[in-house]
Amino acid sequence: MRLESMVPSIPAELVAALNHSCGIRTDTDFLFSGSSLDIIKKLPLGTITLSDLEKFAELVAEKASVPGHRGDEILAGRISEKHPQASCGVKELDELVGDFGDSRVFEISGAKGSGKTALALQIVTQRLADTDSCALWIDTSGDFSAEKTAQLVRYFDVAVSNKVLERLQVSFGSNIEVVHDVLEALRISLSSSGTVGPTVQWIVIDSITPLLLPSLSAVSSQGHAMMTTFMRRLRELARTFGITIIVINGTSAAAPFNQSSAFASTIRKPALGPSFTFMTDCTLWLSKTTDMLDSEGSFSLHVAEVFRSRATRSKTWCTFQIRHGVLSSISDL
Repeated sequence: MRLESMVPSIPAELVAALNHSCGIRTDTDFLFSGSSLDIIKKLPLGTITLSDLEKFAELVAEKASVPGHRGDEILAGRISEKHPQASCGVKELDELVGDFGDSRVFEISGAKGSGKTALALQIVTQRLADTDSCALWIDTSGDFSAEKTAQLVRYFDVAVSNKVLERLQVSFGSNIEVVHDVLEALRISLSSSGTVGPTVQWIVIDSITPLLLPSLSAVSSQGHAMMTTFMRRLRELARTFGITIIVINGTSAAAPFNQSSAFASTIRKPALGPSFTFMTDCTLWLSKTTDMLDSEGSFSLHVAEVFRSRATRSKTWCTFQIRHGVLSSISDL
């Protein structure tokens, strides 16, 4: 930026003197040609005082610099951004992660019976009931239950149950190569200008652990490279096509306890190593606390905790219940 463009913020006489006596014509020249004391020594006597020259130097630096932003203000802005609403049906859980929508990659971890698959299924089926979209469920263990899915859909809305089930696509991915092929076919389909009808806006991988864990090794980086490449591909899909992706992860031992948890009683942690947590936008940890019985039958109480999130606070948690495979708020008791 030429100093001439800053007149009258800077006196024209000063700009002319800087040009003639010091060869200073631009903001870069002014700021990096030496200190204010060095510059004033080259100017004709009485041109300007040292204090005024320093003030003009600060003015030039301010106008030439990019406006700064505080990190806490950026975070607050991201949290308050309005994303497409995607509820799991439990208000406390939605608030914990800032809703389950947007082009994000969620990791849901926890021990067997903690409610990981139930939560993912409930998120997807409720979204399919409310919007004209499709979901892709990649089953890596052969445990997907069409019967339980149909029961869940009918529980929320019998009228749209058939429509929802028709738009839930299930693929079996026995290994990482098969899943890569499924995702590539999806990418080609979404990139095609001739695509008509509902498009895939949700992807669930249940579970990602058997796909990546066999390749991880303490003596080789190849497995970690494969994991990184795969997760980057998921993120690219999410951001390019506006897809929400949920990956379900297993657990491993954490001795003496998991330091990412707000509870000292948490002695397990997400599988696939500590770096995997940073490959997703949110790591949600589920745990089952107790089984209970009332007049309506048996149900279980669970805790959901955010280990890490790009949009909400870590080490925050809430409770919920699961009855007949359906998640609901504790306040519904």
